Amino acid sequence: MVFKKLMQALGVGGPQVETVLHNPNTTPGGVVTGEVTVIGGEHDSDIKGVNLALKTRVEVESGDSEYQSDLEYAKVQIAGPFRLDDGARHSIPFQLNIPWEAPLTHFYGRPLHGTTVGVATELEVARAVDATDLDPIAVHPLPAQERILTAFANLGFHFRNADCEKGRIWGVHQELPFYQEIEFYPPTQYVRGINQLEVTFVSYPQSMEVVLELDKRGGLFTEGHDSFARFTVDYATVNNTNWEQQLDSYLQQAARRRGLF
Repeated sequence: MVFKKLMQALGVGGPQVETVLHNPNTTPGGVVTGEVTVIGGEHDSDIKGVNLALKTRVEVESGDSEYQSDLEYAKVQIAGPFRLDDGARHSIPFQLNIPWEAPLTHFYGRPLHGTTVGVATELEVARAVDATDLDPIAVHPLPAQERILTAFANLGFHFRNADCEKGRIWGVHQELPFYQEIEFYPPTQYVRGINQLEVTFVSYPQSMEVVLELDKRGGLFTEGHDSFARFTVDYATVNNTNWEQQLDSYLQQAARRRGLF
């Protein structure tokens, strides 16, 4: 008994956590379900709580430098305090709501390289918090997001990379403290004035904001600068618009305002 108390004080032989997702595929505004099993260690434990949180790697600007950090959000408690006997198993079913603004990780079933989303399980025990490794989930686009991305592909844009940046977009309501940028190489008709196109979705239950950032090619005596276009897409009427034509118009207008073309 004395040896067990010593192990407990040192955090040795403590409880372990196993998290199983029923289906890792979801969409913004969707739900991920699964089960967390807490397995007793070599001594009895007082569990203070079990939490789940989504984590995404984001870029953070700090002065003149940038660094990457795992940002935790959408954290929920799925179990309160309970006593766990040594060697016992305690299973907790869960349902985790995915924020509407969650970044996309896949398009047409293929990964959007540069963005990952994972579920972290956190076990609170006396005097310690034990966090597990991430269980990855696949966030697929909503039909409206898929339609916009397909339209860009039909215009000849090629996917380059996707990343998340900590911060907020001016004039756009955000619940999360970061946003995703999906980057594309431009086709021939735009390449004279644009290095790349960055597309950001900020989604809500009935509609979404789409923000376009155009990276201008810097000339010999001029510095490159960005141009923005922003519009709202209603989910109910998204298929009533010729988005290839509409997006081309947005790009042309934004480029003319900034003198890119």
